[in-house]
Amino acid sequence: MRKIAILGSTGSIGTQTLEVVRANGDIQVTALSAGRNIRLLEQQIREFCPRLAAVWDEADARSLRTAVADTEVRIVSGMEGLREVASCEESSLLVTAIVGMIGIVPTIDAIRAGKDIALANKETLVTAGHIIMPLAKEYGVKILPVDSEHSAIFQALNGENAKQIDKILLTASGGPFRGWNREQLKAVRVEDALKHPNWAMGQKITIDSASMVNKGLEVMEARWLFGTELDQIQVVIQPQSIIHSMVQFTDGAVIAQLGTPDMKLPIQYALYYPQRRFLAGERLDFAKIGSISFENPDPETFRGLAYAFEAAETGGSMPTVFNAANERAVSKFLARKIGFTDIYEIIRFCMDGHRVIEDPDVQQILDTEQSVYEIIESRW
Repeated sequence: MRKIAILGSTGSIGTQTLEVVRANGDIQVTALSAGRNIRLLEQQIREFCPRLAAVWDEADARSLRTAVADTEVRIVSGMEGLREVASCEESSLLVTAIVGMIGIVPTIDAIRAGKDIALANKETLVTAGHIIMPLAKEYGVKILPVDSEHSAIFQALNGENAKQIDKILLTASGGPFRGWNREQLKAVRVEDALKHPNWAMGQKITIDSASMVNKGLEVMEARWLFGTELDQIQVVIQPQSIIHSMVQFTDGAVIAQLGTPDMKLPIQYALYYPQRRFLAGERLDFAKIGSISFENPDPETFRGLAYAFEAAETGGSMPTVFNAANERAVSKFLARKIGFTDIYEIIRFCMDGHRVIEDPDVQQILDTEQSVYEIIESRW
């Protein structure tokens, strides 16, 4: 029986991971972690019977200990709690469904403990890919992508020689504002940005998709995951979200992974790799679809994509600045403190003012994140 731990079990990816576990019945959940959704975490503890569960705040941990006192679960808190979940002795795979750079240190712990990583935490590779990928190689663990696009690339490469990649074609839906101009974007409300045309996701990633910052983050991830150069990654708008990404090889052949927009597919593929399992749900009906269309992205309007390529090209600590600035800007947009296009302005300002650290260690990455937050709070 496979044994897994989950960081971020109450979020969108975490809850869908548990849906996959529930549907298959042959995975044991050994440890869970959550932020503040204690009520849902209690339900998960009672259903999946982990031996360990972590929450961020110790006051929440005390409440949860009281609520689940009739079970055998042990409740821990804070960063040490997350690290304990990540390196839980009984598990062989860690699902990193947590949001933010808070996931870096626990992921490193899990790798050092010999756990394979089902990676749904973008920030881990965006800001620390130069640390994570060599470490995974050193410890002989697999990094199994959970993002639909990276899973599609991973599947397209199955059985192929990654050294023969000519180009990665990273697809994007274009989000709810595809075809809009800058002036139109200025009037975007939170409610508008949260209406993704194809995918049901958490709030932060939905806003990132609307701004196309998410695609920029995925470019940075793909570079580390598949060992390519930036100029080998091309973003293509595919509005129907049927082709999840493609790989072009040196002989000109292109292999694509297609499917309905259902995150449970890449989650299940990562959990059972290299096996495939039955997954209930809608299947593609190509006659009904009729056609699949493609467009070039508009980086002049959706500036987050251009800024991401710039940050990745600069390297060092600049991707951390890009990520942290966006993270805090999105938080302010969701709180209705700034406008939608202010997200781009904040990212630009923080990148322009940063002195790059060439090869940052984990502490320098986290310090850079904190300094970006302080700059933003002082001005917005």
